[in-house]
Amino acid sequence: MIEDVSFSVPGDSGAELRVRAWRIDGGRPGPKVHLQAGIHADEIAGMLVLHELLPRLRDAAERGVLNGSVTVVPQANPFGIGQFRQGRILGRNHEATSRNFNRGFIASAAASGTLDNLTLWQKRLAELAASADIVLDLHTDDEALQYVYIHECFWPAAQDLAAALQTELAIIWEGDGDGAFEEVVIAPWLAEQRFAGRLVATVELRGQGDVSDALAQQDADGLYRFLGARGVVTDAGPLPEWNGVATPMGFMETVFAPAAGVLVFERELGEYLEAGERFARIISCPGDASSEHILRAPQSGLFATRYRDRLIPQGAIAGKFTGTVQSSTWSSGALDP
Repeated sequence: MIEDVSFSVPGDSGAELRVRAWRIDGGRPGPKVHLQAGIHADEIAGMLVLHELLPRLRDAAERGVLNGSVTVVPQANPFGIGQFRQGRILGRNHEATSRNFNRGFIASAAASGTLDNLTLWQKRLAELAASADIVLDLHTDDEALQYVYIHECFWPAAQDLAAALQTELAIIWEGDGDGAFEEVVIAPWLAEQRFAGRLVATVELRGQGDVSDALAQQDADGLYRFLGARGVVTDAGPLPEWNGVATPMGFMETVFAPAAGVLVFERELGEYLEAGERFARIISCPGDASSEHILRAPQSGLFATRYRDRLIPQGAIAGKFTGTVQSSTWSSGALDP
C-alpha cells in the first residue's frame, strides 16, 4: 500500500508550502523506516538518491518483498528550496530569521499553541518520523568523503549502514548538540535506554557538487542493501566488508582560515597526512609572496572535508581531519556551526 503523507505549512509570504512524503507499507510485520533529504535545502544529492529509491520501494511492496513500512521525504525543506539570491541557493539558514534549518528541533517538537511557520514545519517533520525504528537524514558537506554521523549508543551495530554505503568514515558523537533533527528522534530512545533494532543517523553524501545519476544509483543501491540487512526488504544483496575509519567526534580536527584569500589545496580528500604536513595555502594578496598562509594538519589523520569555494573568508572552515587523540580545540556540541 502506498499512502500520501504529505503536509503543508504556511510560508514566509503566508502562502501554503507543501512537503511531499510517501509511506510504502508492505502489509507485513517489520521495522518502520523514515528516510528524508534536504533539511538543508542546498544539499541536493540526497533528493536525487531518494528519487531513485522510491520506485524501487514501491516495486518491492508490489512484489511482496517489503516488510514493515518506509516513509520517504525526498525534499524536506520547502522554505530553503526557494531561497535563491544572485543565482545561488541559500538553503542552510532561514533567510527571514537566520535560524539554521537543522537546529532547534527538540524545542519545536515540544512547542504548543500558536507557532511560527518554521517551528510548525520542524514540529510536523518530527511527528512524521516519531514512530519510526530507523531514521536516516541525508545531507552533504562542502566537499567531503562519504561519511556517517552516528550516536555512540548505535555503534558498532550501525556498521551495517557504513558497509552498505561503503563510507570512508564514521563519526561517533555523544552528549547534546543544538537540537538537530536526529536529536529529536533519539531523545525518547535515550530516555528509555532501548536501542535494539533502532537507528538514527545523518548520512553525508560527499559534497554539494556530487550530484549525478551514477552516484545517486550507487547510493540508492547502498540504502537498499542496508534495508535488506535490517530485514526491511528480502531481496537485497549481501553487505560488503567495511574498511573505513571510525573516530569519536571529539577527535576530529577543524582547521579555520586564518585570513581571507585565494584558497589552494595541495592535498586531496582521503589522503592520510602526518601531523604538521601542509595541505593548503591561502594567498591573501595575490602578487605579494609574503601574504601566503600555510595550512597544516593539526595531527595525523585522514583529510575528510574541505571548503568548496576557492576564495575563502577569514574564519571559515578550510578543512577537517580525523585524529587519533582528542582535539585540543574540542569543546563539545555539534561538529559544524
